[in-house]
Amino acid sequence: MKKMLGEERRNELLNILKNSKEPITGTQLAKYANVSRQVIVNDMNLLKARNEPIIATSQGYLYINQDDTTALFEKKIVCIHNAEETEDELLTIVDCGVTVKNVIVEHPVYGEITASMMLSSRIDVEKFLQKVKETNATYLSVLTQGTHLHVISAPTKEQIEEAEKRLREKGYLIEE
Repeated sequence: MKKMLGEERRNELLNILKNSKEPITGTQLAKYANVSRQVIVNDMNLLKARNEPIIATSQGYLYINQDDTTALFEKKIVCIHNAEETEDELLTIVDCGVTVKNVIVEHPVYGEITASMMLSSRIDVEKFLQKVKETNATYLSVLTQGTHLHVISAPTKEQIEEAEKRLREKGYLIEE
């Protein structure tokens, strides 16, 4: 396949993302465009700078169609747990039909650090945990001794309330 250049490549990548309901990895996009993964990272940053609603999740890049959002209810929650309890925390949330949109920590030097997650199912959680293991990465909550925030979303308020109830029962939820 011929190497795609500059603006033509970015337009094609944008079309691919717009037409996909699932995240697409930088590696997949690089193979398609016959360029390096770093070129894709740069392209995604350029597209984001143009206010294209692209997010980088642990599963790949995702174009957020404002019309497609089925999650009408959203809430920011504060959690605390150790690294070994991460899987249980995430599964507790997604098992209620709730999406974990991101994780947020307060860093003493950089201030608020937010990382997109977009975990909606057990499979998403499994893939996320596998990637953490494969890359030998640490969780952001390690920076804050386990304290972190999540923005969660769901089609109903009751699903969010159920997730909060289960997190509270397990001692993961911090409340005022």
